[in-house]
Amino acid sequence: MRAIPDTMDRHLLVASGALWREGGLRFDPAALAWSPATPPGGQAERVSLLEAARWLLREGGGRRLPAAIIGPRDPTPAALAAAEQVAYALAELGFPLICGGRGGAMEAASRGCAAAGGLMIGILPSDDWREANAHVSVPIATGIGEARNAVIATAGFALVACGGRAEPVSYGTISEMAFGLRHGRLVLGMPEAPDLPGVVRCATAGEAAARVAARYLALD
Repeated sequence: MRAIPDTMDRHLLVASGALWREGGLRFDPAALAWSPATPPGGQAERVSLLEAARWLLREGGGRRLPAAIIGPRDPTPAALAAAEQVAYALAELGFPLICGGRGGAMEAASRGCAAAGGLMIGILPSDDWREANAHVSVPIATGIGEARNAVIATAGFALVACGGRAEPVSYGTISEMAFGLRHGRLVLGMPEAPDLPGVVRCATAGEAAARVAARYLALD
């Protein structure tokens, strides 16, 4: 899978309180879609893909769709680091995040999100919100057990899988990835994530953040 083309960072403009693409396309922050419009006069600021996503989420009134970070309870050190780094990168842009809310990769993701000043929503399998790790901002006790995997996978407009391929294999992570793919979500796999048809592989947290931003901006 090739990297996001550099040209995506060359045709985005902020002008008159809106995001534009060269050629007369304006981004609707409510519908998260592009539509033809007459470009405004005056000065315009050229922005990169990540700058555009950050501006929309923090200043431009863009819907704050949550992205999901998924991974196993007993990840490798590399998977733990990936979960924390991806969560930090996405939260720093302004995306609210969703995870399983408990330990392992989910705690690492929650820690990264908190370090960036972000909002982490924990979807817990039990009916006790106290089971959430200390870094979860909004614990949601579902009482539905493993069925919460489907909630996480469908609530996130994009999913980033961090770990789950090493022994013991994380079937929970695989199920979340499969649910996401089944419902047309962008599913990204960091280096130690399971391989499933349709998963986009990412080598770094920066690449994952760029791909999530591109999906949010309807540019992928």
